[in-house]
Amino acid sequence: MKALRSGAKKIFIITGISGAGKSQALKVFEDFGWFCVDNLPIAMLDEFASFVLKSPAMTQVALGMDVREGRVLTLLPRQLRELKGKGLDIRTIFLDATDEAVVQRFSETRHRHPLGGKIADAVKQERKLLAPIKGVADKVVDTTHLTLGELKEKISETLGLTRTREMTLQVVSFGYKYGIPIDADIVMDVRFLPNPHYQSTLRRKTGLDEPVQNYILAQPIARRFLNDWHEIITTLLPHYVHEGKSYLTIAIGCTGGRHRSVFCTRWLAQKLQSSGHPVQEFHRDISL
Repeated sequence: MKALRSGAKKIFIITGISGAGKSQALKVFEDFGWFCVDNLPIAMLDEFASFVLKSPAMTQVALGMDVREGRVLTLLPRQLRELKGKGLDIRTIFLDATDEAVVQRFSETRHRHPLGGKIADAVKQERKLLAPIKGVADKVVDTTHLTLGELKEKISETLGLTRTREMTLQVVSFGYKYGIPIDADIVMDVRFLPNPHYQSTLRRKTGLDEPVQNYILAQPIARRFLNDWHEIITTLLPHYVHEGKSYLTIAIGCTGGRHRSVFCTRWLAQKLQSSGHPVQEFHRDISL
């Protein structure tokens, strides 16, 4: 596929066999910062493209289209040629998979095929309807044996992107007395560390204050734990990226969420940032 034109408004049409991963592909585009619309009627494509051309904010758009459009889909190749003539850099990605893989995916999810009836028959009918679209697609991706991470890799290659900024890290401190963050992917309990709360001179301070940090680091177990914790996280990160993870939330908790967890969160966030990882640092309960 030719390289994307610099400066031109970009529209990717994501289509293909139902069950081949269109919804997952759209999520990948969304993770890369594209404006995504699923199931846009073909009758609205020209009007929508005109809107994109006029909108300064909409420079990268991904549109999902599937067989629910029926035979109207046969009009898509002509429409795409016309839109390219208006100055849009418009491409089509066709997602495909073997009949066996598609039938198995529908059986596992228990979803109804858009064309109804027996899934195996519906897939064969769908292939005939979509053949003209597949024939003019800029890129065909066979997802039969792809994991989500590998699909993301294929799309990033198509867009000319690297994987280095695919995953955003959030490191958040919290207090167990207020509950574990519901969006946490990894949770670490640091209540084994001595609690600065019981030191009268430190009680009103937080883990962002140097006296609290010095108190925690003076504990023999603290430095060993922090270094081991950092090594575990950095070992795991490439594997999360490989599996297609775009956001990873690491939650670190202590009793009240003001001292130990705050310091450990700050320490880990700074270490990860120094290694080039994009990190967002939050302290949920520090003011409670």
